[in-house]
Amino acid sequence: MVVPFPAGGASDAITRILADKLGEALRGTIVVENKGGAGGNIGTNSVARAAPDGYTLLLSSSGPLAVNKTLTTDLPYDPETAFEPISLISTMPNVLVVNPTKIPASNVQEFIDFAKASREQISYSSIGNGSSQHLAGVLFERRTGTRLLHVPYRGAGQLTVDLVSGDVPASFQLIPNIASQLQGGQIKPLAVTSKQRSKALPDVPTMAEAGISNLESFAWFGLLVPKGTPKPIVDRLHSEVVKIMSDSAVQKRMIDIGADPVYTSQAEFKALISSEVIKWRNLIREAGISSN
Repeated sequence: MVVPFPAGGASDAITRILADKLGEALRGTIVVENKGGAGGNIGTNSVARAAPDGYTLLLSSSGPLAVNKTLTTDLPYDPETAFEPISLISTMPNVLVVNPTKIPASNVQEFIDFAKASREQISYSSIGNGSSQHLAGVLFERRTGTRLLHVPYRGAGQLTVDLVSGDVPASFQLIPNIASQLQGGQIKPLAVTSKQRSKALPDVPTMAEAGISNLESFAWFGLLVPKGTPKPIVDRLHSEVVKIMSDSAVQKRMIDIGADPVYTSQAEFKALISSEVIKWRNLIREAGISSN
């Protein structure tokens, strides 16, 4: 099972939960291989080029499967045609968080007022240009009329350090990357960018509840295999994944790490990929976002 990102991130935690259970169901061992680089494109492409025999699986996300189709010039695979989607596994909303000593806001409207009144642009962090966090920030600016300064990082480590210190006092971030800082009260969550409240942060309102409509930006993760994998293998994998993701113990483990567990039909997952390609293509082009 290839994960197109370095070990230790949110996708890695989700993958290992699924891989353990799927290995048990298939009466074998699934080896997780982290193959990061190029925003997830290298590992994702390696599975697109793998033999369609059911022995190579891909646990990939919204970046390499949707956003990068527009963001990356000469993408070596087509996420809409190179794979057989099995099922969506989990979603992770981005949450707008602030350093409470640098930004005295207890809700989204107070953050908007503070940003508009500030002499300098409020800076916010993300894990790279074109990431779901970055796109959440761009959407936020467009929906609220604010102007923020985007500060991209290569990983969550230094990002959280600077968030806690207040050097970059705001962020649109995935919950697993900031879970300990939230629990310690070092940063304050204002709203999640999903349609429903996150199971991991049930007391935090959605952007719609906070008065900002049509602002949805979340990372999602799903299981796929190379195009041409025999239908009986695809159907078996889908059946086992649905059983696994329906298990209450698995769901609790997902929620504990900040992920909302889900499962879909193959058709629903395929449709999600195509709809996300269109959604982010329009925003990326309108905002002039590049991968650099």
